[in-house]
Amino acid sequence: MRAVLAQSRAELALTLRRGESLLVSFAIPIGILVFFAEVAPVSTDLDDPVAFLVPGVLALAVMSTAMVSLAIATGYERRYGVLKRLGSTPLSRGGLLAAKTVNVLAIEVLQAVVVVVTGVLLGWEATGGLVLAVVFLLLGTVAFAGIGLLMAGRLRAEATLALANGCFLVLLFLGGMAYPLEDLPRILRDVAQVLPAAALSESVRAACTPGVAVPTWSVVVLGLWAVGAPVLAARAFRWEE
Repeated sequence: MRAVLAQSRAELALTLRRGESLLVSFAIPIGILVFFAEVAPVSTDLDDPVAFLVPGVLALAVMSTAMVSLAIATGYERRYGVLKRLGSTPLSRGGLLAAKTVNVLAIEVLQAVVVVVTGVLLGWEATGGLVLAVVFLLLGTVAFAGIGLLMAGRLRAEATLALANGCFLVLLFLGGMAYPLEDLPRILRDVAQVLPAAALSESVRAACTPGVAVPTWSVVVLGLWAVGAPVLAARAFRWEE
């Protein structure tokens, strides 16, 4: 446990020192929230666009940290032999994965605080089922971490960097995070509904909105990704390039 905590502190310190990680993890979600709330208000069924945006941006924050940041950092650690060297220390591979998980959750807590505070300043009222929303965010963390580790464990570091950022952009546009899925063409909307980003944002938004039922399909899709992605990553992960 002491080794895991020490590695968790090291992982968190390294993450906070990476400018690109901070940009993806904090600046982009907050920028999207403020821009679409104040500059280009979205048209939704909700009275206040901020009530639509805050849950979506929380989902976006999970995706940026659990998939993009984790994939890129792990990919380069694998490239430079860091994972191999850590595997020979008293810190087991399970301990290393636990430390990475703690790091991801710590960053997500910071993101959630910043996003929620920004949302409240913009007029958002947290009146929905926040506990259920947290459950969905945890499921999303598992799903996106599985996707990130799958990329990092099979591809070269440069390919992981490109693919993680590419997936981020695609899932941002198809995730229903900054604007409703109904605004997409029918074929893209059908594709989006089987992807983890839209499933997460729709589930969290419904949980945060009083009187709105959580869509069963989104929960099922999110659950399948949360189970399938980590299992596939565990089977396919290679500790060395």
